[in-house]
Amino acid sequence: MLVAVAPDGRQGGRMQELAADGSPLGPPRVADDLAGAIAEREAAEHPRWVWPSTADLYPGLLRAGVRVARCHDLELTEALLMGHAGWWGSPRALPAARARLHGLPVPPDPPSRMPEPPGFAQGALFETFGAPRPAAGFDVLQATQEVYAWQLRRISGVEHPGRFRLLVAAESAGALIGAEMGHAGLPWRADVHDQVLRELLGPPQPVGPPRRLAELAAEVNAAFGVHGLHPDSPAEVVRAFARAGVDVPNTRAWVLRKVDHPAVPPLLAYKELYRIWTAHGWSWCDAWVRDGRFRPEYVPGGVVSGRWATRGGGALQVPKVVRRAVIADPGWRFVVADAGQLEPRVLAAVSGDARLAAAAAAGDLYAALAADSFDGDRARAKVALLGAMYGQTGGAAVPALAVLRQRYPTAFEFVEAAARTGEAGGLVRSWLGRTCPPAASAWRDAGLDPPEEAGSAEMPQGGASGRARGRFTRNFVIQATAAEWALVLLATLRTALEGTKAELVLFVHDEVVVHCPAEQAEQVVAAVHASAEQAGRLLFGDTAVRFPLDVSAVGAYAEAK
Repeated sequence: MLVAVAPDGRQGGRMQELAADGSPLGPPRVADDLAGAIAEREAAEHPRWVWPSTADLYPGLLRAGVRVARCHDLELTEALLMGHAGWWGSPRALPAARARLHGLPVPPDPPSRMPEPPGFAQGALFETFGAPRPAAGFDVLQATQEVYAWQLRRISGVEHPGRFRLLVAAESAGALIGAEMGHAGLPWRADVHDQVLRELLGPPQPVGPPRRLAELAAEVNAAFGVHGLHPDSPAEVVRAFARAGVDVPNTRAWVLRKVDHPAVPPLLAYKELYRIWTAHGWSWCDAWVRDGRFRPEYVPGGVVSGRWATRGGGALQVPKVVRRAVIADPGWRFVVADAGQLEPRVLAAVSGDARLAAAAAAGDLYAALAADSFDGDRARAKVALLGAMYGQTGGAAVPALAVLRQRYPTAFEFVEAAARTGEAGGLVRSWLGRTCPPAASAWRDAGLDPPEEAGSAEMPQGGASGRARGRFTRNFVIQATAAEWALVLLATLRTALEGTKAELVLFVHDEVVVHCPAEQAEQVVAAVHASAEQAGRLLFGDTAVRFPLDVSAVGAYAEAK
């Protein structure tokens, strides 16, 4: 059963049953209480809801006590389809999609909603489900039906329509999950958070940084033999190193760790604590933690690789030490599941390299790789595989890559082909069909940072070179597919947890956290493992590659493996 939904910008709206091809079935139904009407249909039929934007509509439904099992998010799907057509970044909201369908001028998307800490919004905003009022003369329901039918036709015409349908379904499910996680919130003990900050930084000061930061700043200044240098200013630090005869391109931690200078240890400590103070300090806790819960706004598919982002709150970058404040409710536990070595396993699956797939059937892929081809040297095997995926071309990776090229030619050629396509200005796609941007943008902005283990190969800072583009596309085909596997895992797990009190409360790239009653922890652990296996089958079919998870049932997030 398919039901299109068009809110009227107030309490009500209209609903329209749709046939499998998106055509309307019968007349639309007007609902003065849209939330109540959706709840009634959901309980009776569990339809797939077709609506313009989950981010606009679903948070308000959750506040009204309404949850749905399935949806088709027109906005997210339009973004995927436009990217697949080579028009990545084009307007994707319903008015823009309908204008394209009818050959009309395409309006820009409305500005993104600004982050707003919980508790600061006015009650009247909540009464409208957050959905914008339609423009005069714009029939939201008709546009929803027309664009949905058009999207179905376009999906049927892509290269691998079955895979792309899975991507669309997973992306829409992810939008539901993101809204639900923001609504449920991550359990957070403000008193423990305060204790952690005082241990790290000292007590908060009425003016200026905490005591420990002031002490470290003094140590940095003394090491450089200066006064008044601000360690949080990259430009000042680079100039100070230059005066000391040390040339550094930037002040990133992995660059500074290679520098032999007495200012480096206190500077690294300062950078770490300064980030905690400014990003997750007392002000952050006051703004984002309410009633024992941290409730950020998740943005599924927020970066080009398909990874998630957030609007405010920094939920995806909570430092490990601050996680000590994430404590389960009394009588409850966290089940924390982390997919280890995910990207190398994805490379084995998508490339079809039988020898690499055999290594990926083991618990420790790098150890199996080392035993097979690197004389038992696990570190060399890891450098080779990461170097291939991230495009390292120098240093210790050179001989290791030569071994990889010889022993695993199919996997090596897979990423090489993606790099060549990128260098030539072409488009590459993930396994399910997510498409890379049509022009090279900054590696960091794209969410494709190479790990430090991959070495210090030059990182593109935006714009242009063919080599930078090739490095981007080389990793995109792997990281975007890894994001798809994780998203399918999340959607599958959400279904498995229906009927229990367990709630998904955090998702960070390849890690998922479930908050559940202690007596259900064992059941949730089993569901997580089963969902990982099912995600592998749904994406890759019959493959020897396994995607094992490290799973812990703990009372505090920081206790997880």
